[in-house]
Amino acid sequence: MFTGIDEVDWASLRHAYGSAADLPGLLRGLASADPAEREAALDGMYGAVHHQGDVHDAASACVPFLLALVASGEVADRAGVVELLVSIGAQSTRREDGGKGGPGTRARAGVCAGAEVFVELAGDADPSVRRAVPEALVRFLDEPDRVLGLLRERCALERDHRVLLALTESLCLFVRLHPEHAAPAVELLTVQSSPPHDPGLRLAALGRLAECAPDRLPADLVTVAVGLLRSRSALRSAGREADGCPHTDTLARRLRRLRPSDEEGSQLLRTLHRALGDRLDERTALLRGQLTGPDAVDRCNAVWISAELFREWRGDWSGPVGLIGAQLAADEDRLRDAAVSVLEELYGLAAPAADDLAALVGSRPDLWVRARARGASALGGPLRALARSGDHRAIPVLAQVLAGPVVPDDLGLVICHLGPGAASLAPALRRRLGEVAPDSAGIFERAVPLLSALGALGDAEAVPEVLRLLRGLPSGLRLRDAVVEAAVRALEAFGSAAPSLVVPVLRELLETDCAAVAARALWAVEGDASAVLPVLTGELADGRPRRCAAAGALARLGPKAGGALAELRRTMSSEDVRERVSAACAVWRISGDGELAAPVLRTAWTDDPSTRRTITACLAVLGPAGEPLHDLLRAELAARRRHLASTSVGYGGHDARDDERLLRACREALGAG
Repeated sequence: MFTGIDEVDWASLRHAYGSAADLPGLLRGLASADPAEREAALDGMYGAVHHQGDVHDAASACVPFLLALVASGEVADRAGVVELLVSIGAQSTRREDGGKGGPGTRARAGVCAGAEVFVELAGDADPSVRRAVPEALVRFLDEPDRVLGLLRERCALERDHRVLLALTESLCLFVRLHPEHAAPAVELLTVQSSPPHDPGLRLAALGRLAECAPDRLPADLVTVAVGLLRSRSALRSAGREADGCPHTDTLARRLRRLRPSDEEGSQLLRTLHRALGDRLDERTALLRGQLTGPDAVDRCNAVWISAELFREWRGDWSGPVGLIGAQLAADEDRLRDAAVSVLEELYGLAAPAADDLAALVGSRPDLWVRARARGASALGGPLRALARSGDHRAIPVLAQVLAGPVVPDDLGLVICHLGPGAASLAPALRRRLGEVAPDSAGIFERAVPLLSALGALGDAEAVPEVLRLLRGLPSGLRLRDAVVEAAVRALEAFGSAAPSLVVPVLRELLETDCAAVAARALWAVEGDASAVLPVLTGELADGRPRRCAAAGALARLGPKAGGALAELRRTMSSEDVRERVSAACAVWRISGDGELAAPVLRTAWTDDPSTRRTITACLAVLGPAGEPLHDLLRAELAARRRHLASTSVGYGGHDARDDERLLRACREALGAG
């Protein structure tokens, strides 16, 4: 296996962490008799030669030895090595280096040169190896007819369910990579989607057909898919019941029964959903079938799948959201927790589930607050979801929490979503803000949410407490500027209702790193352009971190900021797209020069979707004057995909709330125009 390994000048090669001199040890570790050593070696190989998706220089030198390892019947865990080879070769295809003989091209060429080994492994005794091999055959064996013959043969002979699923996936990959040979592969997938194959394999085949040959899907796809899902679940439940002696009930078996976890089922339906793309009527119907099924595991999987759907696509989601709310009454903790987790991220879109959330909050006071690390606390998910949805039934519960011994750090932030109806909470918020010591280590976590809530409620009676906090902040306090900015934004929200003693404090802050925010607040409180214009113009010229804030503040001054136009026009040429957008918006609002600003905003709208809310807010203020860009707003309202969907990474990325705010702003801007 390792013939010639010591003849390679490993020290002259590079991997992700520098010299590749350690790779011979990792390669030998893959052949170790110790499972822990093999696992560590495989992790090390991924980190070194295939780090974060990049294929490094040393990868091509490793490929011959990796191929020798998988060809040896004496090596355990060969499936992991096959998967490493597939990953290296596949990533090299996705990250082309222009065919100039770079690391990726060389590594892939090495895998292709040794692809005959995968033919020999197609019928290996180890099912995990057989499961890893089909993708390697499709990607690296440059004989499409032979590959298709091998896949057909394995589909006929294979009895292992997971290997059959891998074969189905590889048939779909074959269709994409070899469209001129697609017809027989599509026919194989069509056969797999029909009886007498088991429900799981049929579901998998339907998902792959949706990806590569949607015209071969049955007309009643949703009915068929939901029926297969329920049949599969019934078989899985029967298998669980038959597992072990019926007269014994160990803790492990009880835990397995209670755990609503079915990764394979989740992946099968996730694949089908993603392949259906913008066929939202079918996806909604499919989700409804999943969420109304008898199996809690299927419903739990559906809840998590729904999160992706809501985050990526626009639509009327009231039906599915209501069904997710119905899961809150389930006995299974994981199902209920999954539903809460998804509803928390929907904000106003969670309104159809508000009754179920209110019922859960009312019946489970133990879920109002949850402990966090180092003695901190946060609102429990059900209460947070109810408040974020804007439902006023959360207000009396939040009042009870505010009256308790410990106030969760995020309580103030959720109050912001309840609007003026939460004004009754203002006295308690003021009292809690008064208890925050300006020099305390956790002031950011404690004070900023409270300041945000008081600002959202426009509670001018909080001015003394806000000023106390501002005056008492030590100069070296961690995150001091962030606390100052939150306090100043609260004072700005109070506007002219704030007493005159606010003005001297804001003027003092014009000499600090928070000058732009202070100037904006001072303008809101006092309305004196001469006091803030020089400061904001200087902020534009002095430093990039504050240019966007300065431009935004100048835009609020309108024509009175004419003295800053020259600097704003220079900022429109910034390398930073957000600075260009902020400056262009300000120029348009100050001078009315849409001819200069509109092209900058139009380009940014397309190139960086995250700028769209800023641009739309500007157009709403401009009213009819913003008409040159109204076509962008109309196109946005007609689009089905959320504007930040392509930049989301996993759950917890850009939420649907950002997009819903954009849509509301587009409607308002067009209405104003």
